[in-house]
Amino acid sequence: MTEAQQEILQAVRAIPAGFVRTYGDVSPGAPRAAGQALRAAHDVPWWRVVRADGSLAAGAEQRRRLEAEGVPFRPGTRARVDLRLARIATPSR
Repeated sequence: MTEAQQEILQAVRAIPAGFVRTYGDVSPGAPRAAGQALRAAHDVPWWRVVRADGSLAAGAEQRRRLEAEGVPFRPGTRARVDLRLARIATPSR
């Protein structure tokens, strides 16, 4: 695993229950790298990472886990986290 991937996974592990960050938050400048790192790791709370618009990459399973943690969703037909309430600031590196 590369150093960049380790940093991404460390950032994901730091997200507290009930909150989310976007792929771009955990991997500034390279959000797709976050997706690749998460696909390879099973010991991190991957469900706490969402797309920039609050939508979910992993569908129903991701929503179930987020709802269990109390993450708020926006009303509508498409599942989107309410980022105004659930997104936490990105720590400086």
